[in-house]
Amino acid sequence: MNDGVNGVALAVFIFFFVLVTAMGFLAARWRKAANEHTLDEWGLGGRSFGTWVTWFLLGGDLYTAYTFVAVPAAIYAAGAAGFFAVPYTILVYPLIFTFLPRLWSVSHKHGYVTTSDFVRGRFGSKGLSLAVAVTGILATMPYIALQLVGIQAVLDVMGVGGGENTNWFVKDLPLLLAFGVLAAYTYSSGLRAPALIAFVKDTLIYLVIAVAIIYIPIKLGGFDEIFASAQEAYSQTNPATGAPRGAVVPGEAGQWTYATLALGSALALFMYPHSITATLSSRSREVIRRNTTILPLYSLMLGLLALLGFMAIAAGVKVQNGQLAIPQLFENMFPDWFAGVAFAAIGIGALVPAAIMSIAAANLFTRNIYKDFIKPDATPKQETAVSKIVSLLVKVGALIFVLTMDKTVAINFQLLGGIWILQTFPALVGGLFTRWFH
Repeated sequence: MNDGVNGVALAVFIFFFVLVTAMGFLAARWRKAANEHTLDEWGLGGRSFGTWVTWFLLGGDLYTAYTFVAVPAAIYAAGAAGFFAVPYTILVYPLIFTFLPRLWSVSHKHGYVTTSDFVRGRFGSKGLSLAVAVTGILATMPYIALQLVGIQAVLDVMGVGGGENTNWFVKDLPLLLAFGVLAAYTYSSGLRAPALIAFVKDTLIYLVIAVAIIYIPIKLGGFDEIFASAQEAYSQTNPATGAPRGAVVPGEAGQWTYATLALGSALALFMYPHSITATLSSRSREVIRRNTTILPLYSLMLGLLALLGFMAIAAGVKVQNGQLAIPQLFENMFPDWFAGVAFAAIGIGALVPAAIMSIAAANLFTRNIYKDFIKPDATPKQETAVSKIVSLLVKVGALIFVLTMDKTVAINFQLLGGIWILQTFPALVGGLFTRWFH
């Protein structure tokens, strides 16, 4: 890693960061409603987004800094096991085609804002609704933290994250500033901010992946050389376990682990509050149906992105923290100016989902804890005010999470949340199709 600051890359990164920050604040005026002090407006964008806005919003929501940093990092560290993210994003779309349009229709008819609203309406139980709400908030916290890990990895590689001997405040100051900007425009603009920024985020990511998948293999001697280097690296013994470091193809003992990890992740993905929030923001069930047919384009991108883990090995990237592998690969292989573009794609790829996740968690608290148990007569304006404040608190919780926990295993943050949120699957999906469950 470079000891100094990469000034050119940092300048490009700051340019895009300032651009999306301005867009975030201006988004409050985009499709502005007559009454903006409702959760339908602040938290769901007025339920007015069409096919393309919803596609970019869902893409920005589901394909995050976790995708860009943690998935290739898992492949860099352990090999093919990290590819579980590719099949699970393929499995998920036929699954959601069966139930998301129905959930949208029921929610639209009854004015539901969260999954807990639906659960309470279906089962008539505040207790079950509370359990789903608390589970959703807890599962979202490590996911937001994972986005901040992505920003921090980029800052570290650019040389502005501070060294190991730097005091904690100076080291984490850039991350704190990025957090502050995210909190401010989310508070101001609600869901419209990430919906607008998602256009920039997805354009940058597709551009970076297209360049990386062509340019880096050319510099490394082709994919034959890349896979040969990866195979050689994985065959070496891991001193901590006494076993090979990894494998290009999962061994027999790991195949069931791979399969169940992919299936479980697929079942959990659209149980997350932020996935449902982005879905309910669309203007019709047909928009959701169309999106389930075109969202797999992102899975193609993800498959190419995962290969960067192999490329990092072939390029001789050596990092103690695997989350730095892909940012360091970009730093080593790209010209400084394009490395800045790639870093901006990762950084914005963190800001968009973090904003949606904090809004979704805040809506859960407001509708299913505050209104159900603290102030049942809360007005729509009071609900919106509480959601705005809670969205800030959720981000603070995620920031504490990322500053105090081991970031070298960041992908486990997402898996942990997936295990928790999967427990809500029977109540939500089962409740959509049958009243048999008690």
